Amino acid sequence: MALLQTITPEDMRRINRSCVLEMIRLQGPISRTAISQQLDVSLPTVMRIVDDLLDEHLVQRDADTQWSGGRRRSLLSFNSEGQIVLGVDLGGTKMFGALSTLGGEVVDEVHFPQHGTSGDESFDQLLQMVETLLASPRLAGRPVRGIGVGAPGVTRHEEGIVTWAPSLQWRDYPLRHKLEEHTGIPVSVDNDVNLAVLGELWFGAGRNVRNMVLITVGTGIGSGIVINGVLYRGSREASGEIGYFLPGREFLGRHYDQFGALEEIASGNGIADRGRRELRDARRPEELAALTAEDVFKAARDGEAWALKVIHETVDYLAMAVGNVQALFDPELIVLGGGVARSADLLIEPILRRLEGALPMPPRLVPSSLGRRAAVMGAIVNVLHNTDDFFVVQKLS
Repeated sequence: MALLQTITPEDMRRINRSCVLEMIRLQGPISRTAISQQLDVSLPTVMRIVDDLLDEHLVQRDADTQWSGGRRRSLLSFNSEGQIVLGVDLGGTKMFGALSTLGGEVVDEVHFPQHGTSGDESFDQLLQMVETLLASPRLAGRPVRGIGVGAPGVTRHEEGIVTWAPSLQWRDYPLRHKLEEHTGIPVSVDNDVNLAVLGELWFGAGRNVRNMVLITVGTGIGSGIVINGVLYRGSREASGEIGYFLPGREFLGRHYDQFGALEEIASGNGIADRGRRELRDARRPEELAALTAEDVFKAARDGEAWALKVIHETVDYLAMAVGNVQALFDPELIVLGGGVARSADLLIEPILRRLEGALPMPPRLVPSSLGRRAAVMGAIVNVLHNTDDFFVVQKLS
């Protein structure tokens, strides 16, 4: 049994600092007195914390002031423009990176649509992207607070190690160490969908939500889970790997060394594979090899029977996944993201129709509002939390 922990004075200072910073970010411009009153923390404590945050350029004095009868109080706001985060979504087949302010404004971005690499070659591609972004003139002299990388697999985020990313053929890959060694900048490494759900939570469809799940459907299928405003990782940091859901009895008793059962049939690759099977007697081998999930969705929109069959089956499988997630976590919101979600118009309403009457609490299912930028936006959250000893406090009822 793990030993119970008490809060040290240093932890208490960090908790207060996290609360003050978050209040300024969400409610600014705001005065020190208002922060003290709302948090029930002494004014001298708030003033010391604010002085530190000002020195670190995380907050700034606002031009406006607040009248308090006898004198004017200076107001504080989050310094959303002063520092930059470099975020990378290291996909299995695609790679996307961007420079963003702490406020979520993307100032430059780079996209490798088909990097087609694995092993150390994938790291070399990542390093090329990072170096390209660090050389961007749009940095305009602003400091880079950190680099956040989302990897398509299981990670040990505290150590910055990618435990297993099948699409990159990485096992126990020391990504943070290698990238910090080359750049000299603090690096945070996490699962790509974990970053994406944080991006949606702060900047996208999940703003003002405390409990949500993001389901991404792309090269693979995964999910990011937020419970009471906090990312849930699981005992081995492998939570949310719903690509390994078993969507039927016929999937039992098999080994899934690369991708999971649900991924094999309902991911982008799975959709394309099922499309090839439907067309195996009607298309040339080279045409079948080039078929993508996007092609299947396009053909379905054009009313082609083979494609409609594939998409109908895909909706069935994804509806089971959404229903299971809803029944297990009872989230306020489920967000559908990833490359396949670009065809959300063919997925969301049919999924919800499949689930009518099947669940006591029907899901609220919406498409991602950030698209391919979700993980990059989540990198902002992850870097800020990991470079600032961030705490989230919850009182148990």
